[in-house]
Amino acid sequence: MIDGTVGVDEAGRGCMIGRVYAAAVIWNPDIDSNEIKDSKKLSRKRQSALRKYIETHAVCYGVGWASSEEIDALNISNATFLAMHRALDQVEQKGGRFDRILVDGNRFQPYKCPHQCIVGGDNLHVNIAAASILAKEHHDEWIDEEFKDDEKYDLLQNKGYGTKKHIEGIRVYGTTVHHRKLFCAKYTYF
Repeated sequence: MIDGTVGVDEAGRGCMIGRVYAAAVIWNPDIDSNEIKDSKKLSRKRQSALRKYIETHAVCYGVGWASSEEIDALNISNATFLAMHRALDQVEQKGGRFDRILVDGNRFQPYKCPHQCIVGGDNLHVNIAAASILAKEHHDEWIDEEFKDDEKYDLLQNKGYGTKKHIEGIRVYGTTVHHRKLFCAKYTYF
């Protein structure tokens, strides 16, 4: 029996440092989803609470990521597709079954069943919105754990994005092993 459609979204694609994350969620339409919406429209506290709700109530979910080394080797688009495929693989490994994939955005690398790309899909489909929350939460959690002692790049505040303080940190201190070399090349020499 097929559980239905799986929604997929990513987080951290535009960061200058670290992993890109993706999540895939199969959602039961009989479960209340009124609070679940695009992660960009939620506070961190609300995202965290909804993460627990989604992980408890989803039919099945998976979270995948691609490293900064994979991003530099493959480019950000292909690394994002890799993270998405890893999330979908995890859904299958957990026993989730789906016959259709809804992807937030306008591009996707084909998987094992038909897919549909939807720009703004995290505002239209609860399974994509749930995936956006899980991807964002896992991304931000990784940043918080990996860089808890960071003072040079302000990563606990900017979550890896190219803020003025982050760019200034790169100019003054150089990059770490976690920085995406292709993203940071114009700010420092390697």
